[in-house]
Amino acid sequence: MTATNASAPALPGIWSARHRALTLGIVTLIGTAAFEAVAVGTAMPVVAAALGGLHLYALAFAAPLAANIVGVVAGGLAGDAAGPRRPLALGLALFVAGLLVAGLAPSMAVLAAGRALQGLGGGMLIVAVYVVVGRTFDPSQRPRVFAAMAAAWVLPAMVGPAVSGLVAEQLSWRWVFLGVPPLAVAAAVAVLPRVPAAPVAALPVVAGPVVAGQAGGAVPVRGSGAVPRLGWAAALAVGAAALHLAGERGGAQGVLLAVAALALVAVSAPRLLPAGTLLLRRGLPSVVVLRGLVFAGFTAAEVFLPLLLVQQRHLSAAVAGLVLTAGALGWSAGSWWQGRHAGGDRSGLLRLGLGLQALGIAVAATALLPAVPVPVALAGWLLAGVGTGVAYPTTSVLVLEMSPPALQGRNSSALQISDSLLATLALAVSGAVLGALGARDPAAYAAGFAVAVAAALAGAVLAGRAR
Repeated sequence: MTATNASAPALPGIWSARHRALTLGIVTLIGTAAFEAVAVGTAMPVVAAALGGLHLYALAFAAPLAANIVGVVAGGLAGDAAGPRRPLALGLALFVAGLLVAGLAPSMAVLAAGRALQGLGGGMLIVAVYVVVGRTFDPSQRPRVFAAMAAAWVLPAMVGPAVSGLVAEQLSWRWVFLGVPPLAVAAAVAVLPRVPAAPVAALPVVAGPVVAGQAGGAVPVRGSGAVPRLGWAAALAVGAAALHLAGERGGAQGVLLAVAALALVAVSAPRLLPAGTLLLRRGLPSVVVLRGLVFAGFTAAEVFLPLLLVQQRHLSAAVAGLVLTAGALGWSAGSWWQGRHAGGDRSGLLRLGLGLQALGIAVAATALLPAVPVPVALAGWLLAGVGTGVAYPTTSVLVLEMSPPALQGRNSSALQISDSLLATLALAVSGAVLGALGARDPAAYAAGFAVAVAAALAGAVLAGRAR
């Protein structure tokens, strides 16, 4: 056996001549999206002040997350049926259209609508990228591919906050949105010609809602049509967005709207996620939930951290954005480290990453205390980024391992749905508190950080169910 292993040809690396062009195209695409995310996160306090829509601040972040649900379902269906090239192209077009709407928005409500269009396109293209990774790279190579995708955040994280802050303060915040479409078009030119267009041969139809997947996962099969799934995705997106409207309205009317929204989420979510997800069944269903907890913890803290530093510590948007740089650099470092730990029990990586995320968010929250120097919060957010970088790509690797090729689109879309749904729920709670108390009340930010820490700690406790 030793001689056989020794004589087996080594796989080409992700940067070898065979894979270099595709890997570079994927990194370019992710880097463009990363620059947009970092730049917008830095500029949003200036945008809210200019448009007078602070009460819609959380919605401007939640709208793309809600629309993302529809995008990932559409992208997953299209990727499984016709290959990833078409949803990638359409996703890029919608992403650019959303940037243009947001950049020209006359009000915070229109800006949120543009952000929703961005989320719709972003959902389609990220699922297409996951399908490309699943169908092109060997399982042993995938951790390194996801590490390279995380590394694509490094340059945007380093220059994005400074550029975005200066542009928003010295020129106009509108150019933060309008300056990104040329980068997106360049990314499309780099990646689209290298994306496989053909679908994987369809699996035979099997009776029953699920078929047992490898590595202990329960994998949904192609039983439901595209139209019903898209309908349930739209219902879930509406329910998620309605939660934010309920928080803004408050009172008895807000309570009734929240109950209706939660009912809509409860009915539609199970139709889009692997069977057993809400019951935290071991394997794939639990990995999907854990992915949402990782993203919810990071997002619930990241959205409010720049606003806290501007409103409470009176920093400029450019300086406050440096904290986002620390988080992105930490994410890249954590992802690089997990990429060197292929094989073995990856549930341990999940527990480690989520534990570091919870600790880092708690340290970053000390920025609420005037006596605590801002660099302490920066160090905390760096640590939170490291933890997220360890845990987030680990869930991607696990889902691709548990999915047959013809279902990689659908199961990857389940990951993104969990991202969007749990992060939207977290922002709905913290956004309602912010709207009720106002941006100058420290308790509003404390509530957001508490939600983020709770999500990370819950994930750390449940990580063992990913086996």
